Amino acid sequence: MDGTVRKAASSTHWRTQEMFLIQEVMNLIGKGLRLDQVAREMLHLLSEIVGLNRGRIVLRDPDGEGHRIAYSYGLTRAEAARGRYAPGEGITGRVIKDGHLIIVQDIDKDPTFLGRAVARAQLPRGAVSFLALPIRVDHRTVGAIACHRIRHRERALSDDLTILRIIATMVSQLLTLNERVERKTRALEEHNDMLARELRLKRARYGIIGTSPALLRALAQVEKVANATASVLLLGESGTGKELFARALHLASPRRDRPFIKVNCAAIPDSLFESELFGHERGAFTGAVEARAGWFEQASGGTIFLDEIGEMPSVLQTKLLRTLQEGTVVRLGGKREIRVDMRLVAATNRDLATEVINGRFREDLFYRLNVVPITLPRLAERRSDIPDLVLHFLTQANQANQRNVNLTQAAVAHLARQPWPGNIRQLANFIERLVLLANEGVLDVDDVQPMLEGALAATPTALAADPYPALPSTLERVAALQAFGAVRPYLPADSHGHAELCMALTQAGGNKTRAAQRLGLTERQFSYRWRKLQPTA
Repeated sequence: MDGTVRKAASSTHWRTQEMFLIQEVMNLIGKGLRLDQVAREMLHLLSEIVGLNRGRIVLRDPDGEGHRIAYSYGLTRAEAARGRYAPGEGITGRVIKDGHLIIVQDIDKDPTFLGRAVARAQLPRGAVSFLALPIRVDHRTVGAIACHRIRHRERALSDDLTILRIIATMVSQLLTLNERVERKTRALEEHNDMLARELRLKRARYGIIGTSPALLRALAQVEKVANATASVLLLGESGTGKELFARALHLASPRRDRPFIKVNCAAIPDSLFESELFGHERGAFTGAVEARAGWFEQASGGTIFLDEIGEMPSVLQTKLLRTLQEGTVVRLGGKREIRVDMRLVAATNRDLATEVINGRFREDLFYRLNVVPITLPRLAERRSDIPDLVLHFLTQANQANQRNVNLTQAAVAHLARQPWPGNIRQLANFIERLVLLANEGVLDVDDVQPMLEGALAATPTALAADPYPALPSTLERVAALQAFGAVRPYLPADSHGHAELCMALTQAGGNKTRAAQRLGLTERQFSYRWRKLQPTA
């Protein structure tokens, strides 16, 4: 009778301990602790409460094909590090491979027991058992939970197996939740990265890419003067994005819904300059069969952007100054003044102050334009923007040419270290050429470098240092510059002789547009020079 009472009391004790163990584990899970914290505390409680010692949870080895001890209690760091198992190796490997429970009654009598993690001398004398159960996630075995057990003890083996199954199920649920959280976290991070990238690339307000301090300072100046009516002068090297900044100024202003007219002063022949800018009346010159509003009239209510204003003939600088002062234009061949209300944004890569000193630009017009000067940063001053610019131009070039070329991070970082004397324009042209000539889908530094050397070798700085012993003609100099995306140099009206024009036209098969491109000219500039050099009857 006494034996029965003692047995019942022992059973009640162990049930109480089991319930306490489960309650504590549930509390741990409810606290939302990290998986490693919960797993180690589970194994700790198994050891302290029910006497299942040196517990370990074995999961896939991220550095190999097998499995390793991921979490443990009662093992030293060195012992846990030794716990690595090839597929199907030892008791642990077999449990994971077959997905079945294995009980080793006496580890000294089982030849398949490796004893790899803990040396036998570190375990108690007498018979020691080893219990290993599979851990399953979504009906697949992903690992095992295992522990040592003193074989001869009051507590029944079946009770230990039951509590181990419960803990294995909890670990399985934790792994499932952890996997799902990690998957959702990765998805959110990727989504956030995509949004951040799109925000950087699109800059929905203005279409300007970049977040470097130099760029943001220039943008801040644009936004500060956007609501004013004063003229703005954009300064900086060619290829720094003056047209984009001019458009940004327009979009940020109250005139955003009215016309934005852009005029490249270098592309207009001197004889047509006045007609283009100020318009003409019918019969003002041969071919003027009807009246035409000039660019200033067309921009009324909005913004007019005069790019390369340093190329404007001096005689028209006076007329421009009067338009800015009085807010009126007089068409070529006309007499009446037409009121215009436009915001002028001008741009130049020349030093206008020097041009004024040399008598090539009106001083009073310079002061009128220079009310709000904004200097745009060189690409070398905004290297942190280059990766985003590369991605942007890469996407554009791929879409335009139906290609799928990508760059490794190392290649992008390599591009960001280059000087890019031609600034953003040179970078954009280089990326397009890279896409067109690529033989591989993914380009690394070794693929980019040969073309990069050629591009940078033909920049204006390098060309100035080399007097072109092999390229003596203007045609070849300009063609070399154009071939590598360098900045088009200033070319006066007499920059090309009759022989060069004829040669370009012959090489282009009689197509004036292509001939102009070969010379670095617009079609209008080519036609003007062609007509000017034709012999008169």
